[in-house]
Amino acid sequence: MRYFEREDVLYLVIAEGTESRSLELSPNITVELNDQDELIGVEILNASAFLRDSVLESVQAKTLQLLEAQPR
Repeated sequence: MRYFEREDVLYLVIAEGTESRSLELSPNITVELNDQDELIGVEILNASAFLRDSVLESVQAKTLQLLEAQPR
C-alpha cells in the first residue's frame, strides 16, 4: 500500500507486474491489469474522503445490525 499525501491518492499493490491496461470502476477508483487481465493494483483518488465515507458507512451498518439484534 502506498499513500501520496499531497495528491490524496492511495495505491494498493495486489500483485507485482507490469500494467497492461486500466479500467475506471467509478470516478475515483481505477484498477490496473496485467497483460492476462489479472488485477495487479487499485488506485483511489480523493482517498481520505473515500475511506472516511466507506468506514463510516460500514460502521453505521454494523452498529444498526448490533442494535437490532439486542433485546429491548
